[in-house]
Amino acid sequence: MRSCAMKREPPRIGIRYCGGCNPRYDRVGFVRHIVKQYPLLCFENVKEDVSYEVVIVVCGCGASCAKRTGYRSKRDAIVIRSEANMAQLIQVIDQVNTQYQEETMDWKAIYQSRCTTLDEAVTHIHSGDRVVVDHACGEPSALLAAMTQNAEAYTDVEIVHMVAMGKALYAQPGMERHFRHNSIFVGAATRDAIASGRGDFTPCYFSEIPKLFTTTLPVDVALIMVSLPDEDGNFSLGVSVDYTMAAVKNAKLVIAQVNDQMPFTLGNSLVTVDDIDIFVPYSDTVIELSPPKIGEVEEAIGRNCASLVQDGDTLQLGIGGIPDAVLLFLRHKKDLGIHSEMFSDGVVELVKEGVITNAKKTLHPGKFIATFLMGTRALYDFADHNPDVEMHPVEYVNHPAVIALNDNMVSINSCTQVDLMGQVAAEMIGYKQISGVGGQVDFVRGAALSKNGRSIIAMPSTAAKGTVSRIVALLDEGAAVTTSRNDVDYVVTEFGVAHLRGKTLRERARSLISIAHPDFQASLKQEFEKRFHCAF
Repeated sequence: MRSCAMKREPPRIGIRYCGGCNPRYDRVGFVRHIVKQYPLLCFENVKEDVSYEVVIVVCGCGASCAKRTGYRSKRDAIVIRSEANMAQLIQVIDQVNTQYQEETMDWKAIYQSRCTTLDEAVTHIHSGDRVVVDHACGEPSALLAAMTQNAEAYTDVEIVHMVAMGKALYAQPGMERHFRHNSIFVGAATRDAIASGRGDFTPCYFSEIPKLFTTTLPVDVALIMVSLPDEDGNFSLGVSVDYTMAAVKNAKLVIAQVNDQMPFTLGNSLVTVDDIDIFVPYSDTVIELSPPKIGEVEEAIGRNCASLVQDGDTLQLGIGGIPDAVLLFLRHKKDLGIHSEMFSDGVVELVKEGVITNAKKTLHPGKFIATFLMGTRALYDFADHNPDVEMHPVEYVNHPAVIALNDNMVSINSCTQVDLMGQVAAEMIGYKQISGVGGQVDFVRGAALSKNGRSIIAMPSTAAKGTVSRIVALLDEGAAVTTSRNDVDYVVTEFGVAHLRGKTLRERARSLISIAHPDFQASLKQEFEKRFHCAF
């Protein structure tokens, strides 16, 4: 990456001439020509007690008798034997000169020099590249549209990201020759690509995704979206810091859509012109997620979950109707806090009501800690330049050991099925991958390590309009276990709460059947009696 440090003294270039016993060209004229081309650099006869960027040893002939070692130089000495060596020398001095110019330029000048159009920016993506895309509502929609429009220029470009909130046109039928999607969390726009074989899925805990970018998934290009810069030249990653920061730090090339509608979030969320190679100023609506509809079932689940939340607890909430329903039933609580991979509009309402204060948090007291945001413009405006909202990379926010530093940590997540042993399936329906592990296990384990921590898996008791039980004797064939039976703590449905941690398999099964939908309890009891050789 380029540097934009404080101004410093011009780089010194040391000149060492040979004895001149048999010069075959004008050595002094050669050097004078170089010096005139680079007026910003300091050329001088070499001194052994002075440090140089590089030392040029100018020999008059092929004998090269001049001393070429023992100098204090950051680079190996360049030996010039004739004018034919001019190109080699120019290449090195150009590098020194360019670096110095950028180090001493005002950040605004550097920014302007790297600004371009959408169409030009995506020409820097090449066939065979691995492209990591900013996450969720931080998706740089304009850059992705330009990339897709330029599809004929590419073959075998790998597109890596978690949930796609846009159209994901690169994953649609007909794009197979140009793009292949590698999903780390499948969303609605990419499920068909994964199911039909046009794309791939990589299982990984959310907290560990940044490690992939330095191991098995090295990054060629990062496509990101940032806010407008502040007066010091800092750009914010806005609503998605998560794995995006790691992509920025590890990519060979970073292309950023600079969007005046992206909120300027604080915390460990800032990047500078040091980090970004190409800027594309383009105003665009930041993707929003409308509040979900909350029905009677979600309300009942929310009420049951809220019964496990105490005054002063710190919360992690997932996405969707159930987490939002939980918030509805927390209005009588006091001094709740937020340490969550994400939060949405429902949290803002409880802030206004004085329920969420972050005052009792044992880690980052007074602060909302998150790694990405998903919600409406009201949420983004709440986070914009708000010193109480800190966005941090996911390897920090979601690390179980960090989560555990919050006493009274409560995690609330959802799933698709729970079997009678307490195994949780949250990302697959049979063999079909519908989402990913995300941060569920990170927070389940973090809450388990927390003093007085609790983790809750919440779900409606049925699916498919009441025709299928979500509490099952066995998980569907093909479905992966997301949260193991060893990690599960509380399971909640609209019919009640089952506490599983520390319970025998028989006790677990009884508790789970008691919160299953009544229509399916009889068949589950039969399975219980068959499995445990006793009456229910």
